[in-house]
Amino acid sequence: MRVMGIDGCRSGWVATIRPLAGGPAERIVTPDLAALMRLPEMAAIAIDMPIGLPERIGPDGRGPEKALRPRLGERQSSVFSVPARAAVYAQDYADANRLSLMTSDPPRKVSKQCFFLFPKIREVDGLLRADPVLAARVHECHPEGAFMAMNGGDPLALSKKVKGQVHRPGMEERLRLLIDKAAFTPEFLHAIPKGAGWDDCLDSAACAWSAARIVRGVAMSFPSSPTRDAHGLRMVISV
Repeated sequence: MRVMGIDGCRSGWVATIRPLAGGPAERIVTPDLAALMRLPEMAAIAIDMPIGLPERIGPDGRGPEKALRPRLGERQSSVFSVPARAAVYAQDYADANRLSLMTSDPPRKVSKQCFFLFPKIREVDGLLRADPVLAARVHECHPEGAFMAMNGGDPLALSKKVKGQVHRPGMEERLRLLIDKAAFTPEFLHAIPKGAGWDDCLDSAACAWSAARIVRGVAMSFPSSPTRDAHGLRMVISV
């Protein structure tokens, strides 16, 4: 059996795949998320993308984000506030803001950074709503949460990006954890395929590490008691 970690990238999606028992990892960059998720022998898939969209959003945001954000210290800004389902399915920014204001308490608009993720969020949502078997195997993850867990429960000190550019000291901090705690080789982690960034590749590796923890039943859950949205998708970040 194998596990997979997935992160979004400029060419679509980047995945890190490794045997559950450990061993050499492989990386795939593809625009075809459905085919990626349906690769055989996957015990668990952890993806850095929201799963489960509430009809309304309360104070401090969606449940998983609200639970994880305080644990990340200075890295908590990496956890985007995802609006309610209606806003995520809006086709333009003005409509997304209008629907978000209507479905949040207190009313709030959508950040541009989150809005640009809506097509990927909808892609994941559509696949999992259409396939309950796949939905049972695919779990929401967050790389900064995974790195926090690798780091003994302490959030990382350095950001991986500064002003939109890769921050080398922060990337080195994550690289060391993936080598020392997650047993990835330096050669694998330094290999950057066409169509993906170095940060995307390291994030997908962190998600693959969390996927193995999910299978073994030792992953941390945010919140500790997951809920489900109106379509039955569980709403929990597992790291």
